[in-house]
Amino acid sequence: MCALVLDTTVLIDALRGRPAATRLRELVTRREVLLTTAVNVEEIIRGLRPSEKSVADALFTAIRVLPVREPDARRAGAWRRQHAARGITLHQADCLIGAVTAGIGARLATGNAKDFPMPELTVEEWAPST
Repeated sequence: MCALVLDTTVLIDALRGRPAATRLRELVTRREVLLTTAVNVEEIIRGLRPSEKSVADALFTAIRVLPVREPDARRAGAWRRQHAARGITLHQADCLIGAVTAGIGARLATGNAKDFPMPELTVEEWAPST
């Protein structure tokens, strides 16, 4: 599958009309498969501004939201354990997002590439807007 999973930083920029919104429209025009994960939905809803609710609803209707499956959870846990053994702390959410992405062979678009050091991932850094 040639698809792009959108991390929370990219989704926030799109919701707030920053450059990511234009970039996503261009990808839709090129018929790129745009996805996100249930973990990203939780992160967005947690930090949502009241004025952004309808835009977020439209965004999550327009892109496919992937669940976290048992193999993803196992991969995420293994990554956290392996990195912890080297003294590196990875966040649970990032590992779950990365595992879902790797599990379908997609690329991950994020403004925080450093949070995804897993060699199995193809990460595209989208610089966050301010």
